[in-house]
Amino acid sequence: MMTDWTLTAADRCDACGARAYIRVTVKLELSDVLLCAHHGRQHEAKLRAICVDWVDETGMLHENRTKAEGAHV
Repeated sequence: MMTDWTLTAADRCDACGARAYIRVTVKLELSDVLLCAHHGRQHEAKLRAICVDWVDETGMLHENRTKAEGAHV
């Protein structure tokens, strides 16, 4: 059931529309919820209690920042 799907810039947070870095698969409906880093952290405890999969790609935030800073050197 779990996939190797990677979030892209086109994936948006279901709560605010920002870029999604967290994908949560919810047990009840086996549907995915996409969240930005902020909303993922804000709701993490409650969502982890009802999820079957938690994919956290917030590490990409640091990678993207490092790449952007390197481009300006």
